[in-house]
Amino acid sequence: MGLADIAAGIEVTERQRERGVASVDDTESSLSERLAPFAEQLPCAPAEAATVVDAYAGGRAVDACGHAADIPPVTAAKTLHLLGEQVSPVGPRGRDIVADWLSGDLSRTDALTLAGVGERTFALAAYVESTDPLPEARDAVEGAFDTKETDPLGEARSGVDDLL
Repeated sequence: MGLADIAAGIEVTERQRERGVASVDDTESSLSERLAPFAEQLPCAPAEAATVVDAYAGGRAVDACGHAADIPPVTAAKTLHLLGEQVSPVGPRGRDIVADWLSGDLSRTDALTLAGVGERTFALAAYVESTDPLPEARDAVEGAFDTKETDPLGEARSGVDDLL
């Protein structure tokens, strides 16, 4: 049976609409220009923050992002936190310990001992727990952190579950 035999009797009754991938690009301005309104709230200059975001989106570690922007790694971590990224240097248990210290339930010495981290790490964790991200700044960098590469044929391929 050939393709002509399979397609016999098929006819087009309506015109098919062209459906493409919709995309919206609100990024006429550079990342540093979009971060400029938040210069007073960010711990570094907008150009440095843009470099940190680009490096982080490229897969670099937080400390490497700081080095790329020529700022201290803790400043890079604070910047990423303010832009809505999860950069807490401690795990869930450590976050609870820092929250207990912030609320006055633990002394600093006890909290440091229980968290099992150094002074600098504890200070950054306290900053992350006590400072809210800037939602407007997160909107300004929207899309910059999206690093997912989409496969246009991904839906057409079968997965492992299809084999079972």
